[in-house]
Amino acid sequence: MVRRTRIAALLTLAVINVFTLAAGIAVARMLPSRLAALKVPTVAAGPLAAADPVLGSGGSGGSGGTGTQNGPLPTTSGLLTALAGPLSAPALGPHVSALVADPVTGRVLLSEHGSRPMTPASTTKLATGLAALAVLGQNARFTTKVVRGATPGSIVLVGGGDPTLAVNPFPARDYPQPATLASLAKATARTLRAQGHRTVVLGYDTSLYTGPALAPGWPAAYVTAGDVTAIVPLEVDQGRLTPAGQPEDSDDPYNLAARSQDPAGMAASAFTELLTADGIHVTGSPQPQTSTTRTALASVTSPPVSALVAQMLEESNNVIAENLARQVAVATGQPASFSGAAQAVIKELKRLGVTTGIQLVDGSGLSPRDSIAPVTLVKVLDLAAGNQKYRALLAGLPVAGFSGTLSAGESVFSGISGAALGSVRAKTGNLGTVTSLAGLAYDKSGGVLVFALMADQVPSAGMLDEAAAAIDAAASALAGCGCR
Repeated sequence: MVRRTRIAALLTLAVINVFTLAAGIAVARMLPSRLAALKVPTVAAGPLAAADPVLGSGGSGGSGGTGTQNGPLPTTSGLLTALAGPLSAPALGPHVSALVADPVTGRVLLSEHGSRPMTPASTTKLATGLAALAVLGQNARFTTKVVRGATPGSIVLVGGGDPTLAVNPFPARDYPQPATLASLAKATARTLRAQGHRTVVLGYDTSLYTGPALAPGWPAAYVTAGDVTAIVPLEVDQGRLTPAGQPEDSDDPYNLAARSQDPAGMAASAFTELLTADGIHVTGSPQPQTSTTRTALASVTSPPVSALVAQMLEESNNVIAENLARQVAVATGQPASFSGAAQAVIKELKRLGVTTGIQLVDGSGLSPRDSIAPVTLVKVLDLAAGNQKYRALLAGLPVAGFSGTLSAGESVFSGISGAALGSVRAKTGNLGTVTSLAGLAYDKSGGVLVFALMADQVPSAGMLDEAAAAIDAAASALAGCGCR
């Protein structure tokens, strides 16, 4: 009893800390430009509290009520009563699954088809984020560099899979600040001038990744609708374009204009212009090639993986997700393709003890061919809560009513209200007829619940808003009840 109480207290403090950080980031991002110089809070350096593994001894179902956090656990009957209304909404359709667990005792409190594979949509990013943190480490960074070409007077821009690489610096209010081609061009020009070179031929190398640029199940409309760009290891501004067709140079996850059809070529062209501005003449047009030289003339590095994971989850950023999955593949010796990346993520989850249902064809959840069971998402979240190395997974979860895709106007889930406000932090997911939500709820009795709510047969795309509202209501019900 003493141990459980102590763990509950530590976990509660950890969740409060993460909520506070997310609120700070959300407020800082909403500041007007005249306050942009203020330093945005970053992920805490101190460790989060450890937690017992979810499902370590609970099995499926159970009556609840015997362990304690700050009192008796919610009961299965109490949770059923609270969730019955929202989860039976006609807009959710006939294929609804839910699982609620207590991270302190490891008990599954409610499992309604909790082991059934479901189309996860963007809740897939939880699996990708955990695998990236586990394999790469929270401090890893990705390098974009310029090397000597195979012929005299030639140089090659080598893509290193940095998903946030930009052409020019972003507005000061944006966090994290990306590496830029502008900085790389200045450093390259400085080195070339020092070596007596003022004219070069430029090539660009995208050989880090292999396979098709779009995943199985991705229509080409995903690019024209602004959901994603072709996945290559060299791109700028995630392929986002201004109305004039230029790189965006700002982190605007809700720019849904068509993205670049040739993100690597666009990056190379932008680099050419920057080199020219820095006094280096580039002969001809940049051409794709594979570099053989390892020594860099100049390089820039991405923000750390912890910041990329948090950004991916808060914005539901598909390009970051796919690049992180590819980096997991590279680091584990798998082919850096969609298939290789998906298998690398699954293999790492199994190594971490997540052996329940998951099948992936991408890292973002954009493909309707992905499937993940609610119990798998809950296990992923519990691992993040129980290990300080994975805390960025919690720090990046949107906070209901305050940040990311759970804030006003930012997704179909933005209407979340009531007891959920400030008390639920969760990853959203939606496709045309799919809606899902997985995260943490701080309930009114002071306990923390881990949950996954999923519906993947919404009767029509026109009912998606209504379906998301039902999922929102279920999450609010978790936060609003003690469910005894």
